[in-house]
Amino acid sequence: MIVDQLRTQFSDEEMDRLFQAFADTTRRDIVRRVTVAEYSVSGLAALYTMSFAAVQKHVAVLERASLVAKEKRGREQIVRANHDGLQKARRLLDEYEVIWRQRADRIADLLAETATAEPDRTQAGNTKTSKTETGKSQDRKGLS
Repeated sequence: MIVDQLRTQFSDEEMDRLFQAFADTTRRDIVRRVTVAEYSVSGLAALYTMSFAAVQKHVAVLERASLVAKEKRGREQIVRANHDGLQKARRLLDEYEVIWRQRADRIADLLAETATAEPDRTQAGNTKTSKTETGKSQDRKGLS
């Protein structure tokens, strides 16, 4: 089964790191930015209303998840996308999409089976009456 394949391709720790990395808006934005161009950590810090240290911590989370790589150039740390890590994450998410689409299809099949197995309740004398504001009884079928 696909779930078993996911477990052999990704350890629980790898999946935890990946989902933790994607769980934060700032980290997702950093990934988006560095897939387009390289940034220094200080350059990234200038883009957000948080401290340099906070941005460094976000970059460290992304690095542990193998989504970005840091390289020291002179006095600066340059952050760039780790395309292999991003491809691996994409494959994982694609496999989860297959699982959830299969489950949704199965639910739709079960609902269709249930609908054909039960008689149509809106037919054959299944009308209820209710009182209106004026106190007159009215057929609920007419209200729909």
